[in-house]
Amino acid sequence: MRTFRFLLRRALMVIPLLVGVVFITFMLVRVGGLDPVGQLAGPTATEAEFAAIREELGLDQSLFRQFLIYAGNVLQGDFGESWLSNRPVLDDILGRAVISLELLFWGVGLGTLVGIPVGLRAAFRPNGRFDQVSRVLSLLGFSIPTYWLGLVTIFVFFYLLGWAPPAMGRISLLVSPPPTITGSYLIDGLLQANWEAARSAFAQMVLPVLCMAVIAAAPIIKQTRAIALDVLSSDPIRYARATGLPERVVRRMVLRNSGVPILTYVGTEITGLVGTMSLIEYVFAWGGLGQYGLNAISRGDFTAVQGYVLALALFSVIVFLVIDILVYLMEPRSDLT
Repeated sequence: MRTFRFLLRRALMVIPLLVGVVFITFMLVRVGGLDPVGQLAGPTATEAEFAAIREELGLDQSLFRQFLIYAGNVLQGDFGESWLSNRPVLDDILGRAVISLELLFWGVGLGTLVGIPVGLRAAFRPNGRFDQVSRVLSLLGFSIPTYWLGLVTIFVFFYLLGWAPPAMGRISLLVSPPPTITGSYLIDGLLQANWEAARSAFAQMVLPVLCMAVIAAAPIIKQTRAIALDVLSSDPIRYARATGLPERVVRRMVLRNSGVPILTYVGTEITGLVGTMSLIEYVFAWGGLGQYGLNAISRGDFTAVQGYVLALALFSVIVFLVIDILVYLMEPRSDLT
């Protein structure tokens, strides 16, 4: 019963947050100065044609009326149609979401598997050689611009060394994609024993996943080290060492007490990396949701931009909700409200 009340409170908190996201997204897109009517009408359009397009898109009505129509459609699962592609925005988002989630899962997963152990080892031996090297590498990961990192990896591993395929999508142009099951070429190729497609998808994935892992690992190393150092300096750990407990027992205590804050930070990092992933997708022509959003913003496609931002907000809400549940399961005393 207590768990049900906890989940119910978290779910109710999501409703006003999503309403605020829908409203703010709608208003920011409208006052951003982008006007797709000119792009749709063309340079030779007359005033009557401009007016007809505005009326067809509903842009001739007041902002409040436009928002009410949009909010009502969103409640029914209708995100509208892209003004440039004439496709339902929801279909575009669902088709590209799996592509982005694949890159995010492997990149953040690899970065987490590297970042947490490195950060913990650096904290257990502060100011040692390993700690100093890890701090320098973490600082470099923070400092390198995302797009520059992607371009450098392409230049080095594709152009100079010839180890990687060209950054032209998720599978080689010479290989036919496998029939869709999950939306991931790698997983679909493995499930259908299409080894050629699976190898090509894996080869195309290596560089973008490596870039995502570097970007994710840098802050995780730094934050994990800081959290573990804070736990190591706490009174319970100092008391445990003073009583002569073995170092392995002390380290288990540190891991246990560091788990919740590290998990919370990783969840926050995942939501923050979604925007960074857009640049990686653009550089590697990944074709995911991030690239879709950037193209929509650059072309002034209001409906697509609104759907893209709303999808990111929903993803962030889901991630935070999952993190809250995991934290509650790890530490039930954290539910103090």
